[in-house]
Formats: sequence, structure tokens, C-alpha cells
Amino acid sequence: METETLMDELPAATATAVEHPETPLQPPSSNADDGGVSQEFRTPEELVAKSIAPVKREYLRPPPSRPSTNNNNNAIVGVENDDAAEAKGAPLLKDKKSKRQIKRERREEQKSPLHLCPKVAKSGKVSACPYGDKCRFSHDVEAFKAVKPADIEGSCPFLVYEGPCSYGLACRFAGTHRDDVSAPTENLPGKSSELNFFSKDTQKLLWKNKMKFPKAEATLKLLGLEGNPKDKTLADNGENGQVAPKEPATDTKTDSNVVANDSISPSISPEDNVNGNNLADDARPLKKAKSSVNEICSSQVSSGLSVQGGVPDGNFGVNKSEPTADTMTDSDKSLKLHPREKKLIDFRDKLYLAPLTTVGNLPFRRVCKVLGADVTCGEMAMCTNLLQGQAAEWALLRRHSSENLFGVQICGAYPDTVTKTVELIEQECSVDFIDINMGCPIDVVVNKGGGSALLTKPMRMKSVVEAASSTVGTPVTIKVRTAYFEGKNRIDSLIADMGSWGATAVTIHGRSRQQRYSKPADWDYVYQCVRKAPKSLQVLGNGDVFSYVDWNNHKTECPELSTCMIARGALVKPWIFTEIKEQRHWDITSGERLDILKDYARFGLQHWGSDSKGVETTRHFLLEWLGYTCRYVPVGLLDIIPQKINWRSPSYYGRDDLETLMASDSAADWVRISELVLGKVPSGYSFAPKHKSNAYDRAENG
Repeated sequence: METETLMDELPAATATAVEHPETPLQPPSSNADDGGVSQEFRTPEELVAKSIAPVKREYLRPPPSRPSTNNNNNAIVGVENDDAAEAKGAPLLKDKKSKRQIKRERREEQKSPLHLCPKVAKSGKVSACPYGDKCRFSHDVEAFKAVKPADIEGSCPFLVYEGPCSYGLACRFAGTHRDDVSAPTENLPGKSSELNFFSKDTQKLLWKNKMKFPKAEATLKLLGLEGNPKDKTLADNGENGQVAPKEPATDTKTDSNVVANDSISPSISPEDNVNGNNLADDARPLKKAKSSVNEICSSQVSSGLSVQGGVPDGNFGVNKSEPTADTMTDSDKSLKLHPREKKLIDFRDKLYLAPLTTVGNLPFRRVCKVLGADVTCGEMAMCTNLLQGQAAEWALLRRHSSENLFGVQICGAYPDTVTKTVELIEQECSVDFIDINMGCPIDVVVNKGGGSALLTKPMRMKSVVEAASSTVGTPVTIKVRTAYFEGKNRIDSLIADMGSWGATAVTIHGRSRQQRYSKPADWDYVYQCVRKAPKSLQVLGNGDVFSYVDWNNHKTECPELSTCMIARGALVKPWIFTEIKEQRHWDITSGERLDILKDYARFGLQHWGSDSKGVETTRHFLLEWLGYTCRYVPVGLLDIIPQKINWRSPSYYGRDDLETLMASDSAADWVRISELVLGKVPSGYSFAPKHKSNAYDRAENG
């Protein structure tokens, strides 16, 4: 079969990026056991029974004659000069460098001509830098121009904003800058559409352990949850005494900005210092009537954060329509903390994009908003890191102005950690709800008592939710799995009480922590939990939603279900939101998919910057995303539709060269695609995929 050439669709400048005769395109090969029978002799029904995508016979291609070099999670793909060649083998990983060595190398690198001082880059004048010779960066403009990479084709992403590009000479689109604009401002022009910037004053207070949390401390005292757990006699080991097994911390929780820090902030009580080995569990809270917190006037709980030795910046809570704590009367304060007076969010029938580690960054959420998502949620942030004032972790709470219904997700193991965090978030950020992750399966999180480990300790779950929801007026939601251990589901026994804990909504992922992604989600159990939930508690389902047919089936089977959260389905095909709203299978073309990638690149440059560092950061996360999009099989190539999320793709040709390229699970081909929207990669570029997107039985997103 002859396919259309990529040269007919793309300009010559971009077509050369995929013109590598020495490296033929490698679509994904089937990992399924065909039982010795070729796919072309099987019926579509037989293929579906074996979870193989039933691609039409005319699009099938024979397996490559040479051994496949398909990407795996441990491979590092290098690209040298102008050729995007596949790595022949994974090189040996270098020894880890010490922090001191990394810091020294960073300082030396900053002095290189490539790292021009931002002040000088903006104005083009050396005199613009107030630090002069003491500046950490280079001031040699001519040397910078000599080594600066060539401009990328296209226009500066900041031209849509008033004022000049703040990256000035360092911008990779400097040739498109206009001269008829006013002087550059201090704030980056693209940032005007982003909210929830972390206050430097608050960060310093957290660093110095001078931040107080009066609302959190008062709530914890009221619930009997204050103090050191070592001093208490009762330990919470769950209702049946199960304890989450200690596993070696082989997984690492990372996100688009930071690697999770295992260190503990000095500003947090000893309860937070959990290493999964030698600290006693949280004590059970003192027994009280279920409505004790609701009926007690909370005017004694002061609003706002008090500070020792000074008053923080008065810009807390910016972009919020609610009155500030200082202007509220005592009666207002008591009403604000009353659960029945909280703002209610109706999730019913709304398209909810799940919080996704690494790939669910702000630019990706903007793409999903354009394609029809109604509710978005930021990447999971660790409570201990937020309370330490880590700027990279706070960046996960960033919000774009287009996200009209936005929440943040946090993860913590103990009531005091979570309660202080929600109080701080409500003061610092503009969010519509706060989601507490009680289902994350990652080892480094579970070993510290957070995420799925809380499923083995229902009394601690109650303490965390009750304390958090009683402290803030922002709605609190929770996300759980069916259980920790396979075959020992327990959410159905807790769902009736979750509403009385103070949760506004609960999302149930239809898998256990032990199961991970090895089997389809158990939606029958999700329906069972939904029917047992009180009417006041909204219940959302999660797992394997990959088409509007899946969405409709779940809503039909269980009308009481509020909505379905969409996770991996959005990673593979973000236009799933359009399909659900328009109730159709979108046979999207390769050109339309490329336009979506271009939108992502533009949003990424506006978020991370248009200089060389911002371009390569955008490229990195684009490549991480392409590790999922390659799993999509176009509708026009299938004998049976819609595609299921657990289907494995055989080797196939696309309807044009670009579609064939997009079907490849080789990281070298992902780099080629990135070159179509972000220009050539630097010499010696390498990319190591983080998530095991090709391992269908396991994924790191919780």
C-alpha cells in the first residue's frame, strides 16, 4: 500500500525532520501472544478477545526484519547533530553527583556566554543589571549572540500580550519581536493569565519556621488530634489491624517541576516525621458526637495566618471574591467554617480531567480546556514539601485563567500536616476545591503513610478529612481506590460515613493498590459504593473511560453516579472531551493532531519561557506526553470501534507518513515529532522517558 508523503503536507523546513532513510519509521509492534497464528488470519472478534486492536488488514505491516529498538522506560535516546537516530543500546548510567558538585557545575555554567543575564537580555544594555560584576550571569552580549542557537520558525508566543517579550535577546523567536512597544515590565507578559503565584514573604516565613496556623491548631485541639503520637496510648492500625506492608522505595514521585523531597520541615510537628519504620501510628481521636464539630461555634478559631515577628504581605487570597479575614465579623467566621454554609460544587455530568503526575501540567490542562474539559485539577503536591516552602512544589498549584472550575490535589499522611496545608492553600491560592489523595500507589508515598496506605487506617482517614474540612471553607474532596489489598474491598463499608466526615465528593478508582493497572477497573463495585452513599455525598467513578460509549454506559448503569473522572484516556487522546460532548467518534487526522501539539508547545512556552531553557523544558514534557499518545489507533483504521484502553497495537501503517510517525513507540520518533513544533534539538540531546507508558499492566499515575 502506498501512503501519502509527509512532504506534501508540511513545509520543506519541517519535513526534513522526519526524512531519515537510514532510520525507517517503526510503528508499535504487538507484545501479545498470537498463539502462532498471524493476526491477518484472525477475525476482529478473536483479536478483541485477546486485547489486540483489530486494525484493518490493508494497514497491517510485517514485523521489521531487524530486531526492534522500541523504547522502554530504561532506554535513553540520544540525538546527535541533525539526525534523530535510535539508540542502539541503553548506555550505562553515570554515578550520581553530590549536591555540592551539582551546585558548583551550575555556577560555572551560569557564567558561560549562553547564560546571559535576564536584565541585560531584556534591555540589551549591560548597565541594566543592578549587580554589575557581582552578577552570577554573563554580561557579554556579543558572545551570547555568537553562540545562541538559531531562532525557531514561528512567532513569539508572547506577542498576544501587551508589551514586549521579557526574554528579549534570549527569546528563541527574537526575530519576530516588534520595536514599537513600550519598555519591558518586571512581570513576564504571559504570566498575567496565570494565578496562584507563591508569595516570597510567605516562603521566607515557612523557611524560618515563623508561620503559625491558628485555625488548624484550634481544629486539631478540638478533635483531640494534637500532640506527639508517641505520647498517646492508642494506635490506629485500622479496623481490622491491617498495616500497609513496607516496600523498598524503588519508585520515585516526580512532577513537572520537582523531585519529591523526603526531608521533613522543621515547621511541622513530630507527627509528620514519618519514615515508615519506627514511628507509632496516629492515635484515635477522642470519641465525640458526630455533630460535635458542626454544632460548636468556631468563632474562637481566628481566620488568617498569624506571624511571629512581623506581618506577611497583604496580597494573600488574591483573585478571590470572598471578603478578607480582617474584614469579617465573628459571626461571618463561624458561618464560613460551618459545613452546611460551604460553597457547593456540582460535579454532576461535568467532564473532569483527573490530576496526572508529570503530564498533567498547566499547558496540558489548557489543551484539555480548549477540547471541552469542564473541571481540572493540578498535579498531586506533597504536604510536607508545601509546608517547607518549596517553590517548585507550590508551582503545581498554579492556575490558568481559563480554568473556571479548578482544584488542587494534596497528599499527606497525618491530620496536622494536611490541616495546616489546606489552611495555607486557602490563604495563598485561588482554588474551587481541595482534593486529598488517598489512593496514590507509588511506593515512596505509601511507605510514608500517605496515598493508598491510608486505606488500611480508616480512623486516620476520618481524622484527616474531618480536620481538613472543619478548618477551611473551601470544599474538600477525596480520591480513593477500592482497597489496598486485592480482594479486600472496603470503601463500601466507609462510603456511608464519608459525608459526615465533611467531604463534599469522593472519587473511587475501580482498582486496588496492589492491582495497579493489571486488570480492568471494577465498575460493578463502584456502582455498589455509589448506591450505598448518602444523597448529600457526590460520588465520581474513575477507570478506563476511553470513549463516549464508556461514559454513556456508566451513566446508564448507575444514574446515581455524579460523573466520571477521565485520566489515561485524556493522556492518549485529549479530544475525548470533544467526543463525549458531541457524542461521536472523532476520526481525527494527523494534521489535526499536530495542531493540538502546536497548541501545547505554545502554551508551554508561555508557561516555562521562550528562551532556550523554556524551549527544552517544553520539549521534555511534550516528549513525556507523546509516550502516551502513541497508543492511539485512528478510528478509520479499526474494524471494531471504539478502541479500548487495554488494547495492544500491532505494527501498522498510517494513512500518511505523519500518522505512521505518531503511531511509533520509539522515543527517537517522538523527538522527531517534537522537532516539527519546537525546532531542531540541540547537539547531543538525550531523552529518558519517566513513565512506563508502554507497559499496559502498570502506570505510575495515581
